[in-house]
Amino acid sequence: MSRADQLFLKNCRDILEKGVWDTGQAVRPRWADGTPAHTVKLFGVIDRYDLREEFPILTVRRQYLKSAVDELLWIWQKKSSDIHDLGSHVWDAWADESGSIGKAYGYQLGVEYDFPEGRMDQVDWVLRALKRDPASRRMVTSIFNHHDLKEMGLQPCAWSMTFNVSGNTLNGILNQRSQDMLTANGWNVMQYAVLLMMFARVSGLEAGELVHVIADCHIYDRHVPIVEELLKREPFAAPKLWMDPEVTDFYAFTKNSFRLEGYQAHELDEKIEVAV
Repeated sequence: MSRADQLFLKNCRDILEKGVWDTGQAVRPRWADGTPAHTVKLFGVIDRYDLREEFPILTVRRQYLKSAVDELLWIWQKKSSDIHDLGSHVWDAWADESGSIGKAYGYQLGVEYDFPEGRMDQVDWVLRALKRDPASRRMVTSIFNHHDLKEMGLQPCAWSMTFNVSGNTLNGILNQRSQDMLTANGWNVMQYAVLLMMFARVSGLEAGELVHVIADCHIYDRHVPIVEELLKREPFAAPKLWMDPEVTDFYAFTKNSFRLEGYQAHELDEKIEVAV
């Protein structure tokens, strides 16, 4: 059983057995038919993945690495808010008529600030620090900008990364305010594992631990039967992740710079409805 499967299944089991339902409250998300999308949740879930041991990807349900990396690069490398720059349709529901998600996600990472080291955006500031000041304890990015929340198609769920170097090892903490376990947990974990590996590669470091801190870890009401089915499955072993050894520039990575070797996974028998 992969570490990703182990933590995913434990979290799902804990949510269903110990979680708190919000059915007595008014909620923002809606299903396509207009019905309120209620959840059962746990507060303050913390998961740890050691990237030196294995690549964290689910096998109890198939995950699509290239699509996940494409979205990651859209946010962190292209720093775009235009869904036309994205290869998938995962953001269509939150875009306006022009295809923009507003001042969210990639937009925030592309804003330049006057840092003590010079004018640059958050991504380039961290990349600079990793090479020139790896002992720094200030390598933090944040895209939850309260000033711009009213102009965002969706307020950031995964909103902060903290990078920290111990010896020759780069570790990271992903802070997430809200996590839809079925549709997004495996997706976000493999994305930010890849991000940590990319930052480590271009900085001459080894990728170490990814710590995932989730404030509101939940399962939607209509997802419960699917999750219960996943809990019955026997996971496969974790695959290996191939990362193009020729790429040493963060802005030279593409979705084809990565591939899975030996990936086995169960298929889902039904399409997952997404609450918006």
